[in-house]
Amino acid sequence: MKKIGIADTTFARYDMARDAIDEIKKNITGVRIIRKTVPGIKDLPVACKKLLEDDNCDICMAFGMPGPEKIDKTCAHEASQGIILSQLMTNKHILEVFVHEDEAETEKELAGLCERRAREHAQNLINLLFHPERLEKQAGTGKREGFEDKGPLK
Repeated sequence: MKKIGIADTTFARYDMARDAIDEIKKNITGVRIIRKTVPGIKDLPVACKKLLEDDNCDICMAFGMPGPEKIDKTCAHEASQGIILSQLMTNKHILEVFVHEDEAETEKELAGLCERRAREHAQNLINLLFHPERLEKQAGTGKREGFEDKGPLK
């Protein structure tokens, strides 16, 4: 049985993990999902590393929602660096799913973006874990998570 790790934060203003878990459960069976919630975005790298090593998860998703301020952008960058390092240390994928609060103009738009990005990244996780050939077929197609796809260059 494959294990999927989900790490999220109390700092986020939307529960993206809930949507991702729902999307995974709707599309695959026979997996175990282990969720760990941490206070902030810079806590995500170690939460994911522990899910991969201590809980023996095959893959992880890291959900974060940085605010609009410069310090929030800096913290998100630091968290991203830690997530990359955790991937390299464990040789396993961690899908970083961040939604910056300034990506949308209204709270309704922001909530919609959070849900779409979480669900689309959950589909990416399913493909990475069970159907990597699907990703290969999509190479160079300009896919975007949460927004309209850009499409390939002509």
